[in-house]
Amino acid sequence: MADKETMLLVGTAKGLFILRRPAGGDKWTIAGPHFAGRAVYSAFFDDRKGRNEMWAGPVSWHFGAELCKSTDMGATWDAPERMRIKMPANTKKALENIWQIAPGADPDTLYVGTAPAAVFESHDRGETWKLNKGLWSHPHRKKWTPGFGGLAVHTIVTDKKDPNDIKIAISTGGVYQTADGGENWQVTNTGVKAYFLPDPYPEFGQCVHKIARHPRKKNVYFLQNHHGVYRSRDGAVTWQEIESGLPSNFGFGLTVSDSGSVFIVPLDSDGIRYTCEGKLRVYRSRDEGKSWEPLTKGLPQKNAYEVILRDSVASVGDNIFIGTKNGKLFGSGDDGDSWKLIEGSLPEICCVKAYSLA
Repeated sequence: MADKETMLLVGTAKGLFILRRPAGGDKWTIAGPHFAGRAVYSAFFDDRKGRNEMWAGPVSWHFGAELCKSTDMGATWDAPERMRIKMPANTKKALENIWQIAPGADPDTLYVGTAPAAVFESHDRGETWKLNKGLWSHPHRKKWTPGFGGLAVHTIVTDKKDPNDIKIAISTGGVYQTADGGENWQVTNTGVKAYFLPDPYPEFGQCVHKIARHPRKKNVYFLQNHHGVYRSRDGAVTWQEIESGLPSNFGFGLTVSDSGSVFIVPLDSDGIRYTCEGKLRVYRSRDEGKSWEPLTKGLPQKNAYEVILRDSVASVGDNIFIGTKNGKLFGSGDDGDSWKLIEGSLPEICCVKAYSLA
């Protein structure tokens, strides 16, 4: 049972669902779908400064993507007359999707990662937005190529104590970071393999699927690559392989719980892209990747051909959640030791975001 109310924002291929579980309870309520019929790959709940604001990035393959906001816990969503985020005319690009909505260190700052690969920033609680020119003008940008899901900034990791420290993952480009708030960006892929390129360890061009920071160790990061699982102990500058003991080094989702446990869900290969041996196994490491253990209690171990996307593994405290493309949502309240099916017939799950409510 949870000692605080837990909320999940679950983006699917057909809308956003909001699930809530009361403190001390184990039953969930579900509301939605919001933005029915539209895919939602990004969502964020902003409770900084005591506010309760939800953000979501629904996309219509006919009308495009937009950034929407709710100030009443999802009961209603605004529909601004003008798009909050739009590619400037001089870029000669159109906004394809919103992949990430992330908070900055300053409580009024928000960042959005998009396809095409770009970062937008707001410093007034989302009232106005601007394209980050430092990344857009980076000399590597014209050489980035789309991954299977497009050319996207899909992960943004900020530092609560340092507003200038931002790290991003680009598919395909790899890991880039800034130490000056976005004026300049450095590529930091040393040690990460791109087996599909002539140089298997290039400066950039890696198809990084997800990065996450250790909750207590500032310089420790973890990375799920197209093929490869890595750890960094120098602030995401250089990376070391930590895939020994895993059934596959291919996968998408990655999260780190408050206890420091790392969770991933390996998939068979980039050609097959479903769970190894048809078993839904979450792998956990409690020693920063030195060893891994399969977690199976409560998860289907027969004919479970599941696919878990990059933002569909989430944690808050020691509660872990995973969503599948088959519309199944599983949760664990004991750092992954045991699991329960929360919902079994949602649309294809694109993202899961987890929060504890006061």
